[in-house]
Amino acid sequence: MLYYYFGSKERLYVAVLEAMYADYAKKESELDLAGLEPREAMATLATSIWAHLWDNPEWIGLINNENLHQGRYLKTSQEFSETISPVVEVVRSILVRGADAGQFRSGIDPLDFYVTVVGMGYYITSNRFTLSAFTGRDYARQSDRAKICELNLGILDAYLRSTT
Repeated sequence: MLYYYFGSKERLYVAVLEAMYADYAKKESELDLAGLEPREAMATLATSIWAHLWDNPEWIGLINNENLHQGRYLKTSQEFSETISPVVEVVRSILVRGADAGQFRSGIDPLDFYVTVVGMGYYITSNRFTLSAFTGRDYARQSDRAKICELNLGILDAYLRSTT
């Protein structure tokens, strides 16, 4: 049946990756950020991204696997870039609003900023087992996640306000 619907196991794998990213983009697009002040909107978006990674650790396995394949399968996807672009546009919109309001410095690249925000959540989630082994902390535990979230939000806020 798989070959009937997808043609190959590779196409099934690409369909899973596409569905995974489309689900994520849909979730982010449902956030009501337009009515929030830029700093609050960016904090809400970042927290949502991190929560999604923490609450969906199976993503990490799929992302890591695709990275082991050097992105070979996602490169064949025509839908992938369409799913990530709206999220980057949301980041761009918040950055512009923040700069216009004098809350953020101007000139921040929205894609670079987005990749950084995702990376902050990805690292803790993807390395939670080894981090736990050598630190004794369980970064899957809500209290530890909350501390990391607060730290990350402080770092992002300092960067957004920085003039250097």
